[in-house]
Amino acid sequence: QVQLVESGGGSVQAGDSLRLSCAATSYSFSNGCMAWFRQAPGKERERVARIHNRSGSTLYADSVKERFTISQDNAKKEVYLQMNSLKPEDTAMYYCAAATRTTYGGNCPGEYNYWGQGTQVTVSS
Repeated sequence: QVQLVESGGGSVQAGDSLRLSCAATSYSFSNGCMAWFRQAPGKERERVARIHNRSGSTLYADSVKERFTISQDNAKKEVYLQMNSLKPEDTAMYYCAAATRTTYGGNCPGEYNYWGQGTQVTVSS
């Protein structure tokens, strides 16, 4: 069974940077996608970024473009989220997620099969 473990969260001030890591076990990185989601109290869960494991193609939510970067190390089976210029609005629980299969067309699916426990990111003004 795929297991995902996040790390790197914490409390920082606006303008600071954080790097989140997600370590995966029992996941091949050969034919799926991984993503970072976040959810703040009273708000819907938002997909922050995703990466296609085979191609390395990335997509970002408009709210984090030019500030966040998702990357992966397929050999280490880890995915990262570099967060720069953090804002108080970035405060949320951040979750790592994996989709073990792409769609028939080879795209990342809308649903993710496995989730980590989450890591809290708090940004103060």
